[in-house]
Amino acid sequence: MANFQRLEVTNTLLETGLLPLFYNGDLNTAVELAAACVRGGARAVEFTNRGEAAYPVFSDLVRHFARADPAVILGVGSVMDAPTAALYLAAGANFIVSPSLNPEISRLCNRRKVLYLPGCATETEIATAEELGAEICKIFPADAAGGPKFIRAVMAPCPWHRLLPTGGVDATDESVSEWIQAGAAVLGMGSKLVTKPLVAAKDFDGLAAKTAACIGWVRKARESK
Repeated sequence: MANFQRLEVTNTLLETGLLPLFYNGDLNTAVELAAACVRGGARAVEFTNRGEAAYPVFSDLVRHFARADPAVILGVGSVMDAPTAALYLAAGANFIVSPSLNPEISRLCNRRKVLYLPGCATETEIATAEELGAEICKIFPADAAGGPKFIRAVMAPCPWHRLLPTGGVDATDESVSEWIQAGAAVLGMGSKLVTKPLVAAKDFDGLAAKTAACIGWVRKARESK
């Protein structure tokens, strides 16, 4: 079961402004990748449900950090239905992320006081997700949905939105600043942060440094708003 309730996870994401996400079928590599993101300042990390080994690796990942660093908040992404969400919640997921909005997952997570970040691509979907209790809505695919201009447009009449664009957010000062200035509350970064070259080279210190840089850019962009 989850060790962190919805509000604590929400506040952690809003504070750091970055949610790293990745999948790796090798447990040792997954441990190193998650630990690198945490060393860089991202206390919450999303492990995506995208490979055959996703569930067993995630379960072992939870057990590892329960011993090594209980402060790490592990969640699962690419969850499409409530049964899959329930499986990962039983394994210790502290938040669930979807590429789309699923009311059944929302109700399941609400019963357990677990944060659910549904994927939305329109204002109607965002509003519906919020009616179902979403604290933060994932905007996906963010670039195809309209990029920072979309974030700015929907935030204008609805400044209470808390939006997490994923898909099209680059790990650069310019990109981070553009999204944050547009009104994004948190940035989701996958392959642009946890890049194939970094993983292949096992450059975990490089990943930690890149994560720290992104969080620094978020902080700087917020201060200049």
